[in-house]
Amino acid sequence: MHREDFPMLKQDIVYFDNGATSLKPQVMIDAMVDYYSNHTANIHRGDYDAAIKTDALYDEAREVVKNFIHAESSREIVFTSGMTDGMNRIVFGFMRHHLKAGDEVLISKAEHASCAIPWYVLQKELGIVVRSVPLDSEHQLTVSNLEAMITPRTKVISIAHITNVIGDVRDVVKIGEIAEKHHIYFVVDAAQSVSHVPVDVLEMKASFLVFSGHKMLGPTGVGVLYGKLSLLEEMKPLSYGGGMNEFFEATGEYDVREVPVRFEAGTPPIAEVIGLSRAIQYIESIGVLKIHAHEVELKNYLVSALSKIPNIVLYNKNSESGILAFNIRGVFSQDTAVYLNHYHIYIRAGNHCSKMLKDDLNIKNTCRVSMHLYNTKEDVDKLVCALKNSEDIFKIIL
Repeated sequence: MHREDFPMLKQDIVYFDNGATSLKPQVMIDAMVDYYSNHTANIHRGDYDAAIKTDALYDEAREVVKNFIHAESSREIVFTSGMTDGMNRIVFGFMRHHLKAGDEVLISKAEHASCAIPWYVLQKELGIVVRSVPLDSEHQLTVSNLEAMITPRTKVISIAHITNVIGDVRDVVKIGEIAEKHHIYFVVDAAQSVSHVPVDVLEMKASFLVFSGHKMLGPTGVGVLYGKLSLLEEMKPLSYGGGMNEFFEATGEYDVREVPVRFEAGTPPIAEVIGLSRAIQYIESIGVLKIHAHEVELKNYLVSALSKIPNIVLYNKNSESGILAFNIRGVFSQDTAVYLNHYHIYIRAGNHCSKMLKDDLNIKNTCRVSMHLYNTKEDVDKLVCALKNSEDIFKIIL
């Protein structure tokens, strides 16, 4: 689907590492090249034509993101360097000043490092308690298991919308309702969901939501932090400098500008923000629901084929996303990845930055296939063919 829009696919490759980063459509690349070639300027500083055009594109990008995730105001959109940056701002710019010793944060063992480690840092610093919601027999997080973990001390629920290994699609709307009922902050990692399923921050009643551009057909080095305006007003900047201050004096007096500008100190990733805006417009031109249906169809097609190969172990065949974790029985996952690379098939092998998940999977490393809109059944057939012939794996990689 739309493969001709992705220049990297002119090579003889099968790209299945979309959970790590996606390929880039030519229209997104063109938007960034146009900025660098025709109207390079800093934002909100110049009074000449190139600067005025750049200002307009940058400000428009905030509106594009707002509409894409259904926020109430563009002031609720903060541009970051990525999802990890966004989570750190939430934890250390907001939660550090709103939580106290004994307060509980609920996560799961399937969460990405970016959604776990900042909470553990705060646990050491403040004495908060980070608790993991038990996963079910298919390593998925259920609403009932999460709700059973809530106590009067629970102050935060922090989970991924879609996890990056198991690929389970969490019922964030129901979880958001539960969080609101109990006056709990709800923090959503949308890195794996935002270009694959609809994301509506109002419907899910998210307090905060974060994602990266590079996993959604956009550039590296840019991401988005959404926060309810009332909460962003209470959040403290982690960086101070040009562009975010109202004034500063030799006496030491200073004041910061309004939300969201106060969180974007210095020169932001201008080309990347423009590229992200164009990537979102490209996704919208195709339709997220259409993308999701395509990916699930491919994932089910792959599961059906791999289930017939005796030495393949599947870990999440029933999850409702385009992510599949597997291993060749008795073969180290990185060896499988090197073997598949021989056939120009790109997958991810390792723990995928979800190092706690080993407690549930009973294995540290897996191979991961993650789909996007440009993958095809022909791609899947090439992967299946290579895995069927994997008895020769060590002849190839050694």
